[in-house]
Formats: sequence, C-alpha cells, structure tokens
Amino acid sequence: MANSVTLKAPQGAAARPARGAADAIIEAPVLRRFRRQYRWDHTELEPYKIRAHAGGEFAGASRQVLVGKRGERVAFHLRYFELESGGYTSLERHRHSHVVIGVRGRGLVRVGDGNYLLRPMDTIYIGPNQAHQLRAAGRSRFGFFCIVDARRDKPRPVNG
Repeated sequence: MANSVTLKAPQGAAARPARGAADAIIEAPVLRRFRRQYRWDHTELEPYKIRAHAGGEFAGASRQVLVGKRGERVAFHLRYFELESGGYTSLERHRHSHVVIGVRGRGLVRVGDGNYLLRPMDTIYIGPNQAHQLRAAGRSRFGFFCIVDARRDKPRPVNG
C-alpha cells in the first residue's frame, strides 16, 4: 500500500510541493471559488493591458488569472477576460495558440479575415500566428475564458 501525504494550504493559496512515497511531487489543490459579478476568490481583477503597442488599441477590458499566476505546475494559463459593452481587445498575433470559451453575453471573434459570434459555452481555437481580436456584441458585457501556453511570446500588432 502506498504512503499518502496530506497537505493543507490556506484556501486559494498554492502550497509548496511535498515528496510522496516514490519521490513524486504532490501539490495541494488550489480552489478559486466563484463569486457574484464574475469574480473569483483570491484572484486579482487586473487591467487587460497596461498600455497599447503600436496598432494594438483596446478598450473596456479586464482580466483575472485563475490558474498559472501563483506557481502552479502547469504548461498553460487559464484566464477570464471581460469586455464592457463596446469593449474590445487588441488586434494582434502570437506564435502561441489560444482556446477561447464564451462564458457570459455575446462576443464577436475576428480570426484572420473571418468573424465568428461566440455565445456562452461556445469554444473557438485560434491557431499560432493568426491575427485575432475579441469584441463585446450588443449592450451587455462579454466574458470569456482564455487558455494559453504558460510560456508565450509577446503580442505582435496587425495593421487593419
């Protein structure tokens, strides 16, 4: 029978890994409890970006990093973005891919020359080097999860 290791960490905080029976790394779960207004415990509400790069204007956007900001041993980050009515992200491209999942409201996703309407639980894959931009559609907020590589390149602007 294998030895078991129990770790306790403050709710929402990452624990230091412990060594288990076969020198395996064991980490305590990190719980981010969902609250009202699309906020999560122990998660900072951040601006989408601090400043725009040339050609990369944006408006009315915020983000919360749910997984990947506190040393979790993952190859991806899970973020929640929210765009106010009329809000949008930068038109940009990266060498890494994205998976975007609609959560709240409706959004328009531009990928290359195509535009796609995203509703709650719709999912879109944006491949490497594809120009992309997300916009809130209609009069309500558009919220979405975005999954990206933990190690990723900086955005590159797209003209037009």
